[in-house]
Amino acid sequence: MEQEKKVVLLAGPTASGKSKLALKLAQNLNGEIINADSMQIYKEFSVLSSRPSKSDIKKVKHHLYGIFSVKKFFSTGEWLVLAKKKINQCIKKKKLPILVGGTGLYFNAITKGISKIPHINSKLRNNIRNLHNEIGQKNFYEKLILIDPISKNMISPTDTQRTLRAYEVKIFTNKSIYKWISNTKSDFLDFDIRKIFIDVPKNTLLRNIYLRTKLMFKKGCVEEVRNFLKLGIDKSLSANKIIGVREIEEYLDGSISMEEVFDIVNIRTRQYAKRQFTWARGHMKSWNMIYSSDLNDLFKKVKNKIS
Repeated sequence: MEQEKKVVLLAGPTASGKSKLALKLAQNLNGEIINADSMQIYKEFSVLSSRPSKSDIKKVKHHLYGIFSVKKFFSTGEWLVLAKKKINQCIKKKKLPILVGGTGLYFNAITKGISKIPHINSKLRNNIRNLHNEIGQKNFYEKLILIDPISKNMISPTDTQRTLRAYEVKIFTNKSIYKWISNTKSDFLDFDIRKIFIDVPKNTLLRNIYLRTKLMFKKGCVEEVRNFLKLGIDKSLSANKIIGVREIEEYLDGSISMEEVFDIVNIRTRQYAKRQFTWARGHMKSWNMIYSSDLNDLFKKVKNKIS
């Protein structure tokens, strides 16, 4: 495998120290960092998404952070196009591309590919969402199963997002989304992909999440959400799902206290981290699971795996 076609994928749960490790790797291995976190894409959220600091960005070239508006829908497919471009630019400059984040679907897009489903126009998407709002998730799911029986064993009846996606794909293409998926392959088959997952012990991660939540409130996440709410964007857009948005909105409405909003954000972040671990167990079995409480030691372990 050609040395210059090497790509590092660095994943892990929220608050696992991915950004610090990525920075150290990039500084020592002539690398550049590419964002693989769906919430750090948005320019309006730097605090709640825990985007790398301005000082870190000055130390090493960072790509795809804060580049997209919360006002628009942004898909995994769109991210892959941008990421592929940045990876190739890095390799052309003889830089090591280091993709770092916590979004499993983004990493899957690199390692397994993404289906070439045609772009679905916004008019149809809006009509389908209106139908969903009218009849509710339960009835909508039943409609999906009627037109796309394959989905029954693939999508939970309560999973609104995947139900909507499967329905719109079947309606628009007359082909199950899972037929599209089965015909996909990675765009990086001729690359040397090194896959690292930071496997943080539970107690350490819980402490990190608590400290990160505390820091976010100190750095002004309440004001960030206040400014976001003024935009009045569609509630179905992904930015509304960022942990803290709904909770801080309730605080600003006077429904809950500051102590309550802090506790809820902390708990929801812990639940999110748990889901990330569950995803990793199911989708990242071939990844190197690595951890050390000491950054230098962790760096050495990861360096051994990617050198």
